[in-house]
Amino acid sequence: MKRNTILLISVFFICLLSGPVSNAQNRVDRSFPKENLFSLGSYYYPEQWDESQWDRDLGNMAAMGIKFTHFAEFAWGMMEPEEGKFDFAWLDKAVSLAEKHGLKVILCTPTPTPPVWLTKKYPDILIVRDNGVQIQHSRRQHASWSSERYREYVERIVTKLAERYGNNPNVIGWQIDNEPGHYGVMDYSENAQSAFRRWLREKYGSIEALNKTWGCAFWSETYQDFGQVRLPNAQEVPEKPNPHAVLDMKCFMADELAGFVNFQADILRSHISDNQWITTNLIPVFTPVDPVKMDHTDFLTYTRYLVTGHRDGIGEQGFRIGDPEYLGFSNDQFRNFTGNRFGVMELQPGQVNWGTFNPQPMPGAVRMWVYHVFAGGGKFVCNYRFRQPLRGSEQYHYGMMLTDGVTLSPGGEEYVQINKELELLRKAYDPKAREPECRSARRTAILYEMPVHWEVENQKQTPQWKTLDHAQKYHRLLKKMACPVDVISEKADFNRYPFMIAPAYQLLDSALVERWTSYVKKGGHLVLTCRTGQKDRNGALWQELLSAPIYGLAGLKGLFYDHLPQNYHGNIEMDGKSYRWNNWADVLTPAPSTEVWAGYADQFYKGSAAVTHRKLGKGTVTYIAADTDDAALEEDVLRRLYSKAGVKVENLPEGVIKEWRDGFSIVLNYRSDAVSIDIPADAEIILGGRELGPAGVAVWK
Repeated sequence: MKRNTILLISVFFICLLSGPVSNAQNRVDRSFPKENLFSLGSYYYPEQWDESQWDRDLGNMAAMGIKFTHFAEFAWGMMEPEEGKFDFAWLDKAVSLAEKHGLKVILCTPTPTPPVWLTKKYPDILIVRDNGVQIQHSRRQHASWSSERYREYVERIVTKLAERYGNNPNVIGWQIDNEPGHYGVMDYSENAQSAFRRWLREKYGSIEALNKTWGCAFWSETYQDFGQVRLPNAQEVPEKPNPHAVLDMKCFMADELAGFVNFQADILRSHISDNQWITTNLIPVFTPVDPVKMDHTDFLTYTRYLVTGHRDGIGEQGFRIGDPEYLGFSNDQFRNFTGNRFGVMELQPGQVNWGTFNPQPMPGAVRMWVYHVFAGGGKFVCNYRFRQPLRGSEQYHYGMMLTDGVTLSPGGEEYVQINKELELLRKAYDPKAREPECRSARRTAILYEMPVHWEVENQKQTPQWKTLDHAQKYHRLLKKMACPVDVISEKADFNRYPFMIAPAYQLLDSALVERWTSYVKKGGHLVLTCRTGQKDRNGALWQELLSAPIYGLAGLKGLFYDHLPQNYHGNIEMDGKSYRWNNWADVLTPAPSTEVWAGYADQFYKGSAAVTHRKLGKGTVTYIAADTDDAALEEDVLRRLYSKAGVKVENLPEGVIKEWRDGFSIVLNYRSDAVSIDIPADAEIILGGRELGPAGVAVWK
């Protein structure tokens, strides 16, 4: 069986002709009706527990108010214990027991964990690390997406599952794989090497075109044919690999992963009921995951763990609460991939086991995270997991139940509370509610594409640079001003947004510059930041002045960039106020008609422009050339921009998030201290109050 079978091609074109967005909307909304507002689910692994406990556990799950459960993403070895011998009796029973207790079921394809008989019989399906070591059977995400043999076995098990449960009315949907992405490990197997060469041949057409794009004349890297090319590997070269090859490798891996997900989606869709939807759960902003390319699913979901010792949060106890961008940025990104629909398929219910250290979450934090997903427009949260495991790698990972299997954990108790509160919200829900005009007037897009992220991360130029942090800084400032935000790809309609920010958008082409120009001339307000437009889509500098393609748009005549040591700061002045920077600064030469809002106060280029602004048609272009640590410059520039546009914004305390959804205003407190919030005197307060403690939530209408 080849990956592009006639069957799958037919299914793909049928989906195109039948209008997948409309059908997907019907399927998803049938599972999660708008009037229900929000649903809670929980992971359960029947294969990991004694069969005599299933009925009790699923009954307890339903008693908590959980509406659906999640089975089987790691159970291939249970489904097919020997090659060609299938056993679904145990899963039949689990699905039946879920139905007995009123729990709907999400079924998963078990492709992250191929069974041992498969990996031992065909070790060539396993990925190979950059050091040449083939990954052994164990754990998960160890099979190559590029292996045709692996895809044959995937097609068979997915087909068997779809045929058996595709018309089961208690199965509402399907999750493909689990956090697909090999956890950032690049695959250097021969399967991947061969597929990479095919991908390059299709992209470039000739080896001469590849040599030119990659700059292979430099250091005598020139290839005579595609058969000589290997995946770029830092372990095989004396220093960093060719940057153009690295960008191509990451785009190739993203295509392989998206193809693997779309391949399974096509198999499922050819067998399952039109009432069942298809998704996959992804780790946001992760190499080599590009959600935009996973377009055969009905919608996408993501995974998030906020308290793992990796982030300090806000204030002394912030490490127990997490950073608001971890959910907020992902909400605003995933909501826009597939028609304003998303869910969070994994959210921690308490302490985890794999962090740098594993603190207890602040009481109330689990509840607040769920409300953050609700506030961002999500359809559901599925917590990971219902029971705390007694064996295996996740022994210390909390569940909704503690180790005895029957006592609610603190997170479990918070889920019970949330379900009671959701009933209050449903009673107060007004389907006729519309977003306030003052809010929609400040709606802002952040343009973020994974190839741009990968290219910038590969050539940071300074150890202080962090691409995602740069974008999330602007997201954080927008939330402080209570702006609704959509994190969009280039597939989106720019004209839907009064304001748009393109942070460090290093790769572009003339078509994008023309789209930006049209957007601005029609009345949009565009904000560009440092590093914009330095390179073309293949990562090559322009044979012009640095970033020359954006000069006409931004009103510039030239620029160069500078970095400073970590322990040394430069100064910028704007409106009599001083700001410090030391990470990255573009030094701008504006055109005569361009306003200078801020200038450098020292260094050899003292007096040069650091922030420029120009009118173009009915809109404006603002260039914020410096990346500061405290974001004070960026905040003041944004506030000035919105003010000049006649748009009123708010000034929330750091870490306080305010959203609007379905007629409800929702405020969340990620701070370590209590805050007072402004609630209109005539508001109907449903949850919380005007004083919010750490991890507090308030909802009113």
